[in-house]
Amino acid sequence: MKAAANSLAPFVRGLVSFAPLFFQREGHEGGATVTKLLVALILVSALARLASAGSLTGDAARGEKLYQACTDCHSLDQNDVGPRHRGVYGRKAGSLPDYAYSAALKSSNITWNEETLDKWLTDPQAFVPGAKMFFHLDNAQDRADVIAYLKERAK
Repeated sequence: MKAAANSLAPFVRGLVSFAPLFFQREGHEGGATVTKLLVALILVSALARLASAGSLTGDAARGEKLYQACTDCHSLDQNDVGPRHRGVYGRKAGSLPDYAYSAALKSSNITWNEETLDKWLTDPQAFVPGAKMFFHLDNAQDRADVIAYLKERAK
């Protein structure tokens, strides 16, 4: 998160240098409108959120605990309702020969990494319409932690 904030700093400094343009109207020295101020604040806020998106650092130990919710359908080493997860990070989706994946996931051409796993865990049906999985994690930090667990400890 710190790296994202540092990369945003030059942008914010540049935006601040243009601030007088937001607050001047022709014929009015320094006259500001509330609308222009709100637009500028919303823009900065939105860009800051975009810059920090996907920059959460996952905690594999916490992810291991959170992964217990996944064990109703998955395990690391055995296929169950869902496919086994050992080695999922870096694997092509739908590629285990001994699991019956949906046609949608088989043809998705996805390789599991931080970005794709985050999208999948956010809303699997939106990411791959027709996939079998419906479980999702609403919290971005929870997703980052589970992904860190799968990446670091479920090799």
